[in-house]
Amino acid sequence: MADEKDIPKASRRALMIGAASASAIVSIRPALAQTSASVMNCEIPVPDPGKAGSYIAPDGSLVAPGTQGAFPPPGVKYKAEDVKRALNGGTLPGADYERSRAYTNYIRRLQSGTAGFTCFASLQMPRG
Repeated sequence: MADEKDIPKASRRALMIGAASASAIVSIRPALAQTSASVMNCEIPVPDPGKAGSYIAPDGSLVAPGTQGAFPPPGVKYKAEDVKRALNGGTLPGADYERSRAYTNYIRRLQSGTAGFTCFASLQMPRG
């Protein structure tokens, strides 16, 4: 077995970096899996609690209650997995096609600082 002083300094450094990289990979993979799972469990309120009581127009904009053609808020927060399915052509739980389209249009319009935006944005991130 070679003595430590027989291993060139550059080789020792490469071995240490390799060992550190391997342990980083082992610890990052479970974290990514956990992140992916938590993304699918986040929720999106329709509408933002600050705008509670507003109706949702077919284009996703918020309008006054009772506006013709607009839908009352669903009264539930939608889970990311339900939103993802609806964005891919399905419908949101408890909503017919027209309501689901209005609610998903609202979700598509979410902007930073609005409840549910981070959850929606995370759905847009590619998964590797």
